[in-house]
Amino acid sequence: MGARTGQAYKRRLQEHAPETWIGNEKVTNPLEHPAIRPAVEATAALYDIQWEDVHRAYTLYTEPSTGDMTGSSFLVPRSREDLLKRRLQAKLWAEQTYGLMGRSPDFLNAMLTAWYINRDFFGPYADNVKRYFEYIRDHDLYLTHVLIDPQVDRSKPPSEQPDTFTSLGVVRETEEGVIVRGAKMLATSGPYTDEVLVWPFHLRKPTEKDYKYALSFALPLDTPGLKMISREPYARPSVDDHPLAARFDELDAVMVFDDVLVPWERVFIYQDVERVNTIWKVNSNAFTGHQTSIRLLVKLQFLAGLLMKGTEMVQTNQFPNVQDLIGEVTTYIELVRAAIIASEATAEPNEQGIFIPNVTPLYAVRNSGNRWYPRVREIMQLVFAGGLMYQPATLDVLKGPLAPYVQKYYRGATVDAEEKIRLYRVASDLAVSDFGSRHELYERFYAGDPLFLRIQTQYSAYDKREPLALIERLMKEIMPEKVKSE
Repeated sequence: MGARTGQAYKRRLQEHAPETWIGNEKVTNPLEHPAIRPAVEATAALYDIQWEDVHRAYTLYTEPSTGDMTGSSFLVPRSREDLLKRRLQAKLWAEQTYGLMGRSPDFLNAMLTAWYINRDFFGPYADNVKRYFEYIRDHDLYLTHVLIDPQVDRSKPPSEQPDTFTSLGVVRETEEGVIVRGAKMLATSGPYTDEVLVWPFHLRKPTEKDYKYALSFALPLDTPGLKMISREPYARPSVDDHPLAARFDELDAVMVFDDVLVPWERVFIYQDVERVNTIWKVNSNAFTGHQTSIRLLVKLQFLAGLLMKGTEMVQTNQFPNVQDLIGEVTTYIELVRAAIIASEATAEPNEQGIFIPNVTPLYAVRNSGNRWYPRVREIMQLVFAGGLMYQPATLDVLKGPLAPYVQKYYRGATVDAEEKIRLYRVASDLAVSDFGSRHELYERFYAGDPLFLRIQTQYSAYDKREPLALIERLMKEIMPEKVKSE
């Protein structure tokens, strides 16, 4: 089959709709529900654009094992040129959503690619990982994933929660597979995806007494007993009045497993605490970090463009303090761009001849972007100031009795009232709305707790040899006799 179209994506979603609850409403048709339909359409557009002739040279490749045209987010890179191909595909998709859909299909495609490359890590289930990657690749399916336990009592491990199945765990084994019960969060995009990848992510490393929670598997989202409890949607009905929230709200959901059967062929880790604690060895961050850094680059470029155009409209771009703040944003853009290029340029082939992006500069982006994005949102508030709040309630006012006043008092120095209001509504969607607040929270935490993430990757696991070599050289220069005697 290989790469699919938007219509094929929507058809499968309709035939295999997940069980999603928004409050007490059970969603029966995700293609028509007003809170889900916009994201479905945005996703379908991604699948369609990969087939356009102008893009196909880098969005698709011929998979040798099947002969099918396949999405480049599944491409196992055998050269730096392949890494560039993956970058161009990810950038194109990010540009279609202005970087606002953080869990577009290529994110988990990147993770599965890393799992496939390093499948030997999974020991007795390595073949399951191989077959699953090939199945998702060859059908171009869209995955969500869940990692974190519900926020019930974070001071205690899963085995000490008030209900032993608060966290997702094994109930019993059967010939067909394993029965699991509990919940995981947070299934971003879950209500309009095809499958879920489950694996545990713990700040508190599980011990042997937590063995029944140490598991990883994947399931179709229409599996019996699997349901999602969605957060409040931030989608809005009017694209005119909420140009971003009306198109790109990614629903997040808690996923509940109510005695769900996981077939043995879908199990990747089973009651194996050691593999859960060392899953970092799979190095999926090299591929997901590459994709997420590209998306962040596009998102920051989008925000910088809003700042540039919005300040030009009212001529505040002449003020030094405004220029300095916008310059801060473009600084972040170039640092992200440099890290992406560095990850590719310094990639080295592994023993299989596969080029793995250098994860070190990508970690630097991941550990900075979670702080940069909230700052950029603050910059938007500082620069646009009251302009974010004084826009009329709806764009329809331009057709009503107040239109002459609006045309006079809402125009800009270089544009008419409609153009200015439309652009400032885009800025408001990100700077001061609930949709924008969700994006700030997402960028802060989508990769994990920023404090522990930075400690782990930028200190504990960081290669300290070069910094320490400089100090050792200096100590030999200023204390030569002592060094010699030692």
